[in-house]
Amino acid sequence: MKNILVHGLGQNETSWDIVGKELKNNNIKVEVPSLYSMVKDVTPDYDTLYKQFSNYCNRFDEKLNLCGLSLGGILALNYTKEFPDKVNSLILIGTPYKIPKFLFKVQGLIFKVMPRSTFVKIGCKKKDFISLVNSMSNLDIEINLDKVTCKTLILCGVNDKQNMESAKLLNKFINNSSFKTIDNSSHEVNVDNPKELANTIYDFWKDRGN
Repeated sequence: MKNILVHGLGQNETSWDIVGKELKNNNIKVEVPSLYSMVKDVTPDYDTLYKQFSNYCNRFDEKLNLCGLSLGGILALNYTKEFPDKVNSLILIGTPYKIPKFLFKVQGLIFKVMPRSTFVKIGCKKKDFISLVNSMSNLDIEINLDKVTCKTLILCGVNDKQNMESAKLLNKFINNSSFKTIDNSSHEVNVDNPKELANTIYDFWKDRGN
């Protein structure tokens, strides 16, 4: 079994460092891909990123335990819909049920005035980051949820008010799913409370064939 942690939009692979270390202490090895590295040679959009992410996942012969936060959750969910036989289990953290289009427009304006150094820190060019965000505005995340057949855990930071309702809707419409909040955390659960998150992931994965 391969265990894969997928970071969010404003993060990079190092956002999982503490979670990964905690899981390793419990003898669970993880793969942590860099999403921006997958599209570094092209102007990224969601479809291109998803294609590269799918290729990455498909290179493993084993079944996958996927865990994604925000954008990482969208990618993991999309992959699970398309390749249900490849996915052993799925964890979605702070993942939207629908793209909040108005919020995306506001965020787009904010991103345009943010300094380039902010994006350099996560390993992505400013124009590429904005291009990726813009390409996500019409995603239909909520369709074909019936294609998710694996055991699924829906997580949300207890203070992540923006995504709490989405988490409950995903739990409602994904069969064989459960829902849990993580204390002392907002949207970036893997940064805000990595130890509790790692314990939660471990408890879920240890019963999924690790």
